[in-house]
Amino acid sequence: MGTTRATAKNQIMILSVILIIVTACSPAAPVNTVPIVATAEASAVSPTLLAEVESQTSEPGATLPINVPEAVAADDLQAAIIGVYKQANPAVVYIIVPSVGSGSGFVYSQDGYIVTNRHVVEGGRNFEVVFANGERQRAALVGSDVDSDLAVLQVDRLPDGVEPLPLGDSEGIQVGQFVVAIGNPFGEQGSISLGIVSGVGRSLPSQRETTSGSTYSLPEVIQTDAPINPGNSGGPLLNLAGEVLGINSAIATTTGTNSGVGFSIPVSAVKLIVPSLIEDGEYAYPYMGAGFDGEVTLDEQSAYGLPQTQGAYVISVTAGSPADEAGLIPANANTGRGGDLVIAMDGRSIVDFSDLNSYLVFHTTVGQTIEITVLRDGESFVIPLTLGARP
Repeated sequence: MGTTRATAKNQIMILSVILIIVTACSPAAPVNTVPIVATAEASAVSPTLLAEVESQTSEPGATLPINVPEAVAADDLQAAIIGVYKQANPAVVYIIVPSVGSGSGFVYSQDGYIVTNRHVVEGGRNFEVVFANGERQRAALVGSDVDSDLAVLQVDRLPDGVEPLPLGDSEGIQVGQFVVAIGNPFGEQGSISLGIVSGVGRSLPSQRETTSGSTYSLPEVIQTDAPINPGNSGGPLLNLAGEVLGINSAIATTTGTNSGVGFSIPVSAVKLIVPSLIEDGEYAYPYMGAGFDGEVTLDEQSAYGLPQTQGAYVISVTAGSPADEAGLIPANANTGRGGDLVIAMDGRSIVDFSDLNSYLVFHTTVGQTIEITVLRDGESFVIPLTLGARP
């Protein structure tokens, strides 16, 4: 299952913005720094901020007085951020990969497992982990997954007092909520930055090299404006309760540094994939073996001869794949017409490929038989398909 290179236009043409992996290395030249002075005026603090502070910093059942000065609310937000940092920073580590680079990670469990990005450790043979208290340990690579950009290291023991970070709930993430990123941008250890969740349901292309002409992507990725720079890779994105919501992985930029559009691997992917990386060293994704148009525009609807734009349009089917065996029909390679339009999976509506990809990754398993509803020649069909393992 993947989108064809021909349809990657839907992901890369906007403003020629380049999506780059936040490779973590020290800059060749000194980084220019300028002092930033922030002042708070009463009118600058919104009810949203008050609600956020109340929900994540107040005692259960307690409320802020209606006439509380906005400066007090700002102080509460500041206290919440400081509290998150004090709680979480001891579990955030600096990862050094000799001759390769460096990045961030966080303590996942008491038995020394550390979660980071695959691209941080890729190509490395030796791994040095630096804890917030300055203690350094060698680590072993336990497992990694190219399609989610996740990897797991393990150290022999945790320093005294270091506790694993709690994992949050992807279902509860809301656009506009405050988040903080902790990591080691440009090698500056233990740095924290504040922002909001700018969007959800984004996708990140896999770094996997394929020869089939198709690509894979991770769905349900979080977009944030919390500053993420080279060196933040693998570090946690946290809510104000100190729970991990995502793993900072990439930025969209035209300069190579943060432009306010960062991407974090969702904690749902961590919960799904990391246990398999620890147990087996790898993760097996469910696989259909079909390529889809990322989204059907009005012009494409006309060109494809489709009755609607909603759905995932089948562009190609790999011979011998689960999709091929199930009888999914791809579009004619010359005309672009005649392909199946997937409009539901197991009764769940599919608006575009992103919906289909999200359902496959997070709600199905290898070997499971699913029911796919397609529109074909003006009629609706339900096709059973038994999922394979992604090759």
